[in-house]
Amino acid sequence: MGRGCYRMVISRYLAFLLVVVGLSMGLVCNTNAEEFSTWLDKLKTEAKLQGISQKTIDSSLIGIKPIPRVIQLDRKQPEFTLTFADYLKRVVSDRRIRIGKSKLKEHKELLREISSKYGVQSRYIVALWGIETDFGRITGGFPVISSLATLAYDGRRSKFFRKELLLALKIIDGGHILAKDMIGSWAGAMGQNQFMPSSFHAYAVDYDKDGSKDIWRTLPDIFASIANYLSKSGWRSDQTWGRAVSLPKKFPHKFLGRKLKKPLSEWQKLGVRKLSGQDLPKRNLLSSIIRPERGHIGPAFAIYNNYDVILKWNRSNYFATAVGILSDKIKH
Repeated sequence: MGRGCYRMVISRYLAFLLVVVGLSMGLVCNTNAEEFSTWLDKLKTEAKLQGISQKTIDSSLIGIKPIPRVIQLDRKQPEFTLTFADYLKRVVSDRRIRIGKSKLKEHKELLREISSKYGVQSRYIVALWGIETDFGRITGGFPVISSLATLAYDGRRSKFFRKELLLALKIIDGGHILAKDMIGSWAGAMGQNQFMPSSFHAYAVDYDKDGSKDIWRTLPDIFASIANYLSKSGWRSDQTWGRAVSLPKKFPHKFLGRKLKKPLSEWQKLGVRKLSGQDLPKRNLLSSIIRPERGHIGPAFAIYNNYDVILKWNRSNYFATAVGILSDKIKH
């Protein structure tokens, strides 16, 4: 056999291997190679042992199938190609600022009432609502039970998603929503504030006292649930989130990051100022200096306790800073 033939054989063999590997990493693969129907039967048994009614088990689980697109999205490696400036243009757009101001005004009395009860300023409730789902407009198009079942069956993070799936079934069993109406993101985040089932159980509020914690359609429940999350996570109503600042030339890189906290007075001595060039506030607040852009470049911010609370909601500095900036933009 000539060299050309050998090359052809080797090429075909490599192509075959790629196909095999691709199939072994297929759209849905359980590490135990267990059939989905068998896996689902075991889940139904576990659900019943946890006190979930047969009616809910039947209405939620009969006939469901894995969703290949969910696995595809779960395995897709995130690409952080957006600069912080581009991200801000996208999520804190003029349109979103305009709508945010309108929503803050439209729901002023309800928000004031909820703000007073939970100790969270109204503008932060609206800002989180706006950035999470564009004020309820984009809540995801995936059936939550099927999505969570897909991820729980798949071998990568099955324990986590199995727990979330059972908690989702308990939400349905509690009469908060029908299975067919439980729509959310591919990863199982639900409603206008994008709670995972575990967050729903921990923070969702039936503010209008109608017997259901409706984070999908009922604004009093949605706003109160957001406020309750922030409040229980350590929110300080006497503080803001932070502010944009200017740094002196040759500002030491070692001073950047959330781990290092200093009183504003110490940052003042180190040459940190408001963007306007004015002195920092005289309040004795502990703060950190961050640059959200990867590589510690771009705009700088002095951040306070409430910024860390927003990070408990979403661990992205881009996200937390955007929430703070949007809240500032809509308050006037």
